[in-house]
Amino acid sequence: MRFFNLYQYLAPLLLLPLSYFLWLRQLDGQHALVWLMLSSPISFAYVIPALGTNWLRLWEFNTRLRLGKFRPHHGFVFGSATSLIALLCLGALPASFTLLEFIRAGFVLGSVLAFWNWLYDLAAIKAGFIIVYNRPYAENRGPEAIAADYAPVLFGSFGFCYGVLLRLSQYFLLELGYWDYYAWLLVTTNLVGLVMPILIFVGYSYLKNGEPGLKSYAVTCNEQKPDQFKVLTFYALRFMKRRDP
Repeated sequence: MRFFNLYQYLAPLLLLPLSYFLWLRQLDGQHALVWLMLSSPISFAYVIPALGTNWLRLWEFNTRLRLGKFRPHHGFVFGSATSLIALLCLGALPASFTLLEFIRAGFVLGSVLAFWNWLYDLAAIKAGFIIVYNRPYAENRGPEAIAADYAPVLFGSFGFCYGVLLRLSQYFLLELGYWDYYAWLLVTTNLVGLVMPILIFVGYSYLKNGEPGLKSYAVTCNEQKPDQFKVLTFYALRFMKRRDP
């Protein structure tokens, strides 16, 4: 637990500036292109977990600094590490921008993010830092099954989209010089990075479990009250029967 409590603050403070600096050096000082490289994982890590925790109640963070069940700095925690991984995997520009290169970029980054985020979430669930209220949680199947139910497909599909869009952005802006399309690329990259992984995850969940994977199995107070009432009623009737002559 101590590792996660420290990492959630050290990552934005150390890794985010490092990622920005390294991307800036890789892209010859073009700040606008660096913002494009970093914006997608940061927005993904803010929007999706915020909705998943406070609206759908699919999971929650076990930490002091929270807005509801969501930590307000989560986007920078995930975004800093993810952008660094993307730089390590895809930082060097390809010799040519071909269809195969776009697919390769998506496959490489998707595979890496799927593995490392599954490993991270597995450790976080075991430590009690993250609580995920999915179907394996309700079935008491353990942290391995809980993490495997969502992490590989969700983060892998995001990584694939991120890798492809990263290469497309480099192609349009650096290869073709279409800087007039910058705003369009910025909006499209973030929207696709938000929507496509969820659609893929929902489709995967339907095929695997017969449900969209967006149902929370957390026990709410409203769900507890009928059970508690039945228990109290049972013991009250039992007590009254004992007192009958």
